[in-house]
Amino acid sequence: MSKTAKAFENGKAFIPFITCGDPDLGTTKACVLKMIEAGADLIELGIPFSDPTAEGPVIQEANERALKGGVTTDKVFGLVKELRQETQVPFVFMTYANVLFSYGAERFLSNCADTGVDGVILPDLPYEEKDEFQPLCKKYGVDLISLIAPTSEDRIAMIAKEAEGFIYLVSSLGVTGMRSEINTDLESIVKVIRENTDIPVAIGFGISTPEQAKKMAAVSDGAIVGSAIVKLINASGSEAPEKVGAFVKAMKEAVR
Repeated sequence: MSKTAKAFENGKAFIPFITCGDPDLGTTKACVLKMIEAGADLIELGIPFSDPTAEGPVIQEANERALKGGVTTDKVFGLVKELRQETQVPFVFMTYANVLFSYGAERFLSNCADTGVDGVILPDLPYEEKDEFQPLCKKYGVDLISLIAPTSEDRIAMIAKEAEGFIYLVSSLGVTGMRSEINTDLESIVKVIRENTDIPVAIGFGISTPEQAKKMAAVSDGAIVGSAIVKLINASGSEAPEKVGAFVKAMKEAVR
């Protein structure tokens, strides 16, 4: 079993996302450790990128702040190395294909293996083009996490059959960000996924409250929350780690 799939071994998983280096890497590290302490089962680490097409304004602005602060992909690898001295909770990078291209895909994935990153999510990588990275991911034992969206329709079965680690099910159309309600018929999408694979499915995009997280976890294997956490960090200054810890604890209890 892959390490990312292990996050789902003890019931419903709660998966928080954080933009690395917003406002600085020290805060990111402290927040990640608090999230783990609060019961997070897997952490999505966002590598800042200048053109994050899948992200809404909250995460876009966090990317801009991190880049202005001088965060680089190498510095994010350095952060992972430090975190790995204190925790073995699975980590996946959320970033864009361009980041891998410019860094050198082989170098990037070999660094993932060396530092202890268990998977990568590339929201701008279409299923049809995943062979660009799949063989390298296999070579270095890094899961290439597939995304399924409400628009995937007749491709859902195909994507699910070849998916690894876990499936990131996008709850609604558009970019990341908090939504007052999620109206997609997610149950029927999950049903198609279940008919084609045994790997876990976690739902993300638009989840910001424990009630929403509970609802999403009820139809899947876990909930992913990003914008609400990034927003909280930006609003909390030096209190961010404590506040994020409390938020994650409430979310984890809700999905449980």
